[in-house]
Amino acid sequence: MKNWSKIFLFLCLTGLFTGRAIAQQNIQFSQYIFNTLSVNPAYAGYKEEWFAQMAVRNQWVGIPGAPKTAQLSIDGILDPQTTKHGVGLQFTSDKLGPQSSNSATLNYAFRLQLDGADTRRLSFGLGVGVAQYGLNGNALTSVDGGDGSIPVGGSSRLSPDFRAGIFYTTPYWYVGLSALNLLNNSKSVDDYRRSSTIADNIVRTRHMYFVAGSLVNVSPDLRFRPSMMIREDFLGPTNADFNIMAIFSDKIWLGGGYRTSLKLFKKTYMNTDVTSQAALIGIAQFYVNERFRIGYSYDYALSGLNGYQSGTHELTIGIAFGKAPKSSICPRVF
Repeated sequence: MKNWSKIFLFLCLTGLFTGRAIAQQNIQFSQYIFNTLSVNPAYAGYKEEWFAQMAVRNQWVGIPGAPKTAQLSIDGILDPQTTKHGVGLQFTSDKLGPQSSNSATLNYAFRLQLDGADTRRLSFGLGVGVAQYGLNGNALTSVDGGDGSIPVGGSSRLSPDFRAGIFYTTPYWYVGLSALNLLNNSKSVDDYRRSSTIADNIVRTRHMYFVAGSLVNVSPDLRFRPSMMIREDFLGPTNADFNIMAIFSDKIWLGGGYRTSLKLFKKTYMNTDVTSQAALIGIAQFYVNERFRIGYSYDYALSGLNGYQSGTHELTIGIAFGKAPKSSICPRVF
């Protein structure tokens, strides 16, 4: 293949695809700290009010066919008095060169109150959904012509999605563990080669997520919120985000993060030329009022990819509506 193929293979080797032919790693957002629902269904209803968020991510600006992602989510509680049942709906659209994916997921969380003051909650979450994976064959050209693995025109397939998670929170710290794309089969490279078309292999790999964070009160007008996320697909490099935000008067959030790859245990990709990736992240969030916020982040690559692109931009907008939640020590911080 030529044209798109060079770009496509380049993105594969830089870590977006790792270990499995055309199987994708999950979509990543630098501002996951503002919407943990994107990686853990047990987060649904955490804010104890209805909350809607939109995120748009333009990754690796300057590289033709680089990932472009949009996500819309809404979550809240079904029982305002006891706040035991959280629910969330999430829509995601992603495009990378000739391939695309669209998904819808319904999430449910059962929230256990662990003390009389209701300062500690343990939530168990489940999510079910469906994803559509597509490939534009017109954007691919075979060297010899007549390659049967390249679809004529567009090709797409539907795949069910199932996810599960657990989330524990207190007024000053939280921790969560989740698994996404549980129904996707793990295939070997030989299995992919035997598939009839490239489109048959476009699925997302199973992922595990570990998230944790805390809140440090320095003064009435200044707080710090360190956090981390570790993402594992058991095939490619283990990815980790480390973030810290300074919160001024509960209105202005300024901070950043560092994304890197970790070698936690031996994997087959280590015998290939897939390299570790790293990036610096700058994040800002502003609360226009108590119920409406705007966030922006910029990723600066620290790898060889930096010479081919001019960074990654991400914009988020969040709005709370309905009845305001009961007062708490740190509302909406996590």
